[in-house]
Amino acid sequence: MILTDKLAKLRKKSGMSQEELAEKMNVSRQAVSKWEGAQSIPDLEKILQLGELFGVTTDYLLKDELEDEEFVGKDAPDGCRKVTLAEANEFLELRKNASWKIALATFINIAAAAQFIIFGGTTTLPEPPFPENVAAVLGMAVLLIMAAAAVGIYLYTDAQSKRYEFLETESFETEYGVVGMIRERQKAYHDTYVRSNIIGACLCVVSPVPTFIGALAASDFQRVLLLAATMLIAGVGVVFFITAGVREASMRKLLQEGDYTPKYKRRARLAAKISPIYWGITVAVYLVWLLFIDGSSRESNSWVVFPVAGVLFAVVLGICGIVDRNNKNDNM
Repeated sequence: MILTDKLAKLRKKSGMSQEELAEKMNVSRQAVSKWEGAQSIPDLEKILQLGELFGVTTDYLLKDELEDEEFVGKDAPDGCRKVTLAEANEFLELRKNASWKIALATFINIAAAAQFIIFGGTTTLPEPPFPENVAAVLGMAVLLIMAAAAVGIYLYTDAQSKRYEFLETESFETEYGVVGMIRERQKAYHDTYVRSNIIGACLCVVSPVPTFIGALAASDFQRVLLLAATMLIAGVGVVFFITAGVREASMRKLLQEGDYTPKYKRRARLAAKISPIYWGITVAVYLVWLLFIDGSSRESNSWVVFPVAGVLFAVVLGICGIVDRNNKNDNM
């Protein structure tokens, strides 16, 4: 890859127009256009400035055989990593794309539980389309397939951002211009963030309405459908929360604010270790309750497992945090 191609790639990755790059380099837009069009080559001083601006080595800019960016400043003299403007923009774009994928995967999980309830509810019909054991097997099979799809989406999005894991676990510095760029994006996104959270909250608040209506339903199957509707409406609300939250969190990670200050990063690592085990147990309890306790009952109350688990999760994290701090103090 030649210099002109690398320059265009770095400029686009940094989210800058030719006019913006020209202003930073103190040249005309036509000069930048000629650089990218291979009509002229920047002098050595400008190449050094370009390397400093984008946080890449001059070797990367000048050597055609180097295809992958070589970032500078990743290890400061004090051992603290540095995030360049190009890296910051790449991370924000990755998390923007990941936000809807994570939201989709979460909704798939909720929809999987809803369809399982519907399959079970078909056995209450006067003429069930499937025998009770067949309905249970089909419901479980679809649930597992949907859960596998959701897990695949989670793993894919996680792999895409793997190289930026240090933002959640380590202290770091940002190069000149990064904080200003993020502040501008945060300001531009604020109204959307607030609006998404309001919509998500409203949907979650009204989601029990179908279940309440179900109390007046004429048949058990209608009540089951309305319970599934409650879950799906809440799922849509969760989608709004997640898409807004992931994007806002990506900016806070780079700014090291809120839950991403050095103080809270240790707590986040603890939550990451506990969450898979905790929610795995929660799902297991839900399935045992649904299949073996409420299996022959006309009305299932197993759905209460999830709201109760959500409340208790904060308590579990608090207890584990206290134990972890005590162990840390004992080892000092």
